[in-house]
Amino acid sequence: MTSLPKCPKCSSELTYEDGALYICPECGYEWAIDAEKEAAPVESVVKDAYGNILHDGDSVTIIKDIKVKGSPSALKVGVKVKNIRIVDEVNGHNIEAKVPGFGVMMLKSEIVKKSN
Repeated sequence: MTSLPKCPKCSSELTYEDGALYICPECGYEWAIDAEKEAAPVESVVKDAYGNILHDGDSVTIIKDIKVKGSPSALKVGVKVKNIRIVDEVNGHNIEAKVPGFGVMMLKSEIVKKSN
């Protein structure tokens, strides 16, 4: 019996093999079986709420009101945020951007949509 590696994203021990990938059923993370042997990290793909792939420098629009801790007002639907930066995930937040009226903050990709 071979021992499968733990999920690098959530440390789950329930990973399984599917072809050339390891898959974590708890968080849905997939990585190449050969990735453990490679020195370069596997870059994760960040998608917006509608499945569009986001890249550094893209513009996005907020699709849900967000309460901002320490601010008397909320971040409203329709606010356009320009020049986003994709970062390593921290508590589900994987976008860093300067939001008009709020300054630099972290956002979750599932509450934005890619805009032109």
